[in-house]
Amino acid sequence: MHWVVTPFSASAAALGERNYPTRPALGTLAAGGTLGILIPPSVNLLVYGSLANVSVGQLFIAGILPGLLLVVLFSAYIALAYPDAGRDSAVIDVPAAEKRRLLRHLVPPAVIFGIVMGSIYGGLATPTEIAALGVMAAFWFVWRNRGLSWDLLVNCFVQSAKTTGMVVLVIVCALLLNVTLSMTGGTQAVTRWVTGLGLSPTSLLLLFVLFYVILGMFMDAMSMLVLTVPIAVPMVVALGIDPIWFGVFVVVMCEIGLVTPPVGMNLFVVQGVRKGGGDFNDVVRGALPFVMIMVVFAALLILVPDIALLLPSLSAGQ
Repeated sequence: MHWVVTPFSASAAALGERNYPTRPALGTLAAGGTLGILIPPSVNLLVYGSLANVSVGQLFIAGILPGLLLVVLFSAYIALAYPDAGRDSAVIDVPAAEKRRLLRHLVPPAVIFGIVMGSIYGGLATPTEIAALGVMAAFWFVWRNRGLSWDLLVNCFVQSAKTTGMVVLVIVCALLLNVTLSMTGGTQAVTRWVTGLGLSPTSLLLLFVLFYVILGMFMDAMSMLVLTVPIAVPMVVALGIDPIWFGVFVVVMCEIGLVTPPVGMNLFVVQGVRKGGGDFNDVVRGALPFVMIMVVFAALLILVPDIALLLPSLSAGQ
């Protein structure tokens, strides 16, 4: 949880110091924190790719444009609804020379991101090999800055083991669920039942929107993926829906689940890092407009599938 709380803590402190409206500021933090599971690299897209047996690289490419569009929609809402937010606070004038000096700190993450994502999109290596390249690049930057130490290595190994163990455990349980459903004929029975209803792809997806919004009120994103993807993917594929597109759609639904009460994880994280505490309802009410934006975006994704499929189709054409 540390990797989630730390950015939230810094952002919450910054917003508090600049006297932004409380509810919109908290809602912005909660909703903005969901974008990390859509914009690559994303653990959720990786898990979906393993569950649905589709290309993780194509999923990563498909998540770029929807993620950027959500950023634009969130920003447009804030600019239109709160045009005067923060204008009364003091503006710190940073000299141009200082800005240029600070820009050098962006070079290492930009280079590592370029190596990892460029290798994925260019098809130069497998995801495992690309991960190794990213690690070596990170180690080089740490060594160059004279920060490489045994304690750092131990901490990195421990954190990597924890994350890897969590993902592997989720995938193993999901595969066991897949096998169980296949052996009992559950997936095939549900698929036949749904196709027998005569629903159009759009009607089915609208039902999925309602289903995932309700499910997200009581489950976390990873649990939603594990429990629903093995059953949902054969259903949508039977109706001719692209599984790559459906992966982006499901992750957007998981984003909504992160900010819907009573079990929206991001709501509790933001509430936990607030200075001086406060009413939890402030976080909930601040996040509700962003929930509505994501629901509308999900409908837009259904109406215009190319939002998610344009970049994968272009990369396949190359």
